[in-house]
Amino acid sequence: MAGEINEGSVPAYYREVYEAVRGRTDDRVQLEVFQRLLQRTDLSKEILGQIAGHVDSTDGFLSKLSLYKALALVAFAQQGKQPSPKLLENCIQELPKPHLGEPSDLSALRMQPAQEDVLAVSQTLDKLLAQDTVRVELIPEKKGLFLKHVEYQVTSQRYKISVYRRYTDFDVFHEVLLQRFAYRVVPALPPKRMLKGVLTSVSERDFIEGRRRALGRFVNLVARHPFFSEDELVKAFLTFSGSDVQTKLRDSYKKTGDEFMTSRVATQAKEYLPADVQAQFSTSRELIRNIHSSFQKLRDRAEKMAVRSADNATDLLLFGRELSALGSDASSLPHLASSKNTWGTLRQALKSLSVEFAVLSDKATEQGRREEDDVVERLNLFLDLLQSYRDLCERHEKGVLHEHQRALHKYGVMKRQMMSAAAQPKEQASVEQLESRIIQQENAIQTMELRNYFSLLCLHQETQLIFIYLPITSHILGAFVNSQVQGHREMGEVWNELQLKLGCLFAGNNGVKPPI
Repeated sequence: MAGEINEGSVPAYYREVYEAVRGRTDDRVQLEVFQRLLQRTDLSKEILGQIAGHVDSTDGFLSKLSLYKALALVAFAQQGKQPSPKLLENCIQELPKPHLGEPSDLSALRMQPAQEDVLAVSQTLDKLLAQDTVRVELIPEKKGLFLKHVEYQVTSQRYKISVYRRYTDFDVFHEVLLQRFAYRVVPALPPKRMLKGVLTSVSERDFIEGRRRALGRFVNLVARHPFFSEDELVKAFLTFSGSDVQTKLRDSYKKTGDEFMTSRVATQAKEYLPADVQAQFSTSRELIRNIHSSFQKLRDRAEKMAVRSADNATDLLLFGRELSALGSDASSLPHLASSKNTWGTLRQALKSLSVEFAVLSDKATEQGRREEDDVVERLNLFLDLLQSYRDLCERHEKGVLHEHQRALHKYGVMKRQMMSAAAQPKEQASVEQLESRIIQQENAIQTMELRNYFSLLCLHQETQLIFIYLPITSHILGAFVNSQVQGHREMGEVWNELQLKLGCLFAGNNGVKPPI
């Protein structure tokens, strides 16, 4: 066979090998699959390197004719000939058959990447948490007595830089992130303004502090996400110090498009998915829903404990102040009370006790702060992630699946119109126009099917991410126990000091019952 390889004149075995190793939704062959195919040839690494060097590949794929060329070179090499394109030019007979085994056995080669590279999210919680820690601090700008707007200082430990952002910057970042990663868990933003009725339960300052914490959780979950952390969008938000970060973010998205357009596995997603992916998804979704419900209850209880510690701090401080007020009463004593002179001495002792109660109040305040920062905040972080997963599931069902079903319905209507047009004499132009619309709809459906499979693949990976985060339970419990141990120890030390002080100030048992 002289000249370049012609698809119509290649041996049947070549076509069978191609059908076995090609992508199921693509006419090309993955380079990784081709390299595994070469490993079945028993040729030396040097020869295999020469063959690979003579074969064209684009963006990690081989075309059908490139694979045929490679198969011919393999066959020549197995005959002991030096692989070279000149062999193809000088070949006047049918191309030789390479020894690769039965084509039906080769289809397993294209399934290997699914287990190795695509489906598995090879991460641990410690690695995710070490990816970055982002601090979001409040920088209010006051004009007169009113808070006009709030600015945040966002500091990335990874990039060693601080930038300044307003809520609207976070809002645009969230919007563009959802467009770029529509099939991933993108945490929700806290509300921009206080809702009606909220003022009755929390002050504006408390609302702003709660929003700052929520923005911090949002940006940390994003910065640590295995598929977001290296994206240009995230880097721009954490590092860009120009005057218009919102334009920078939008321009960055326009250059790249959504993840489906840039992922190397987007069009092959179907072949990577396990056969029972829908069953796995349903089981995982139900389990995660139950986990979400339980963690909400844990968070509610932890919040109540933090509030109780704060209330305890207030009560202890007021208790001490009342003792001080009682001891500071300068009213003259009646003759009957002053004769024994006990109340005057006792009153002075009560005044000095307010110091210890102020210390107890401080310790209770610190306890509440630890419970809020170390326990409640970590519970909220995980809850934000769990809620974003539930939001993703809804987007998958109401978005991709719904659009696909609607497109199929529209396609069915068009086909019926075409059948009706074929049965009745109509103008040729209108028939051709209908045919063109049907072809366009078929293309749209094919794209939607590819997006649906890619959405499922992403959902499969995001489900793994939830389970990777689950060990945070031990972090939360550890923080909870440590806060209680530290709080009780510190409070106990002050109470013991107070008990000793009572022994010096008052006679008798000092109000403490002796041991039985």
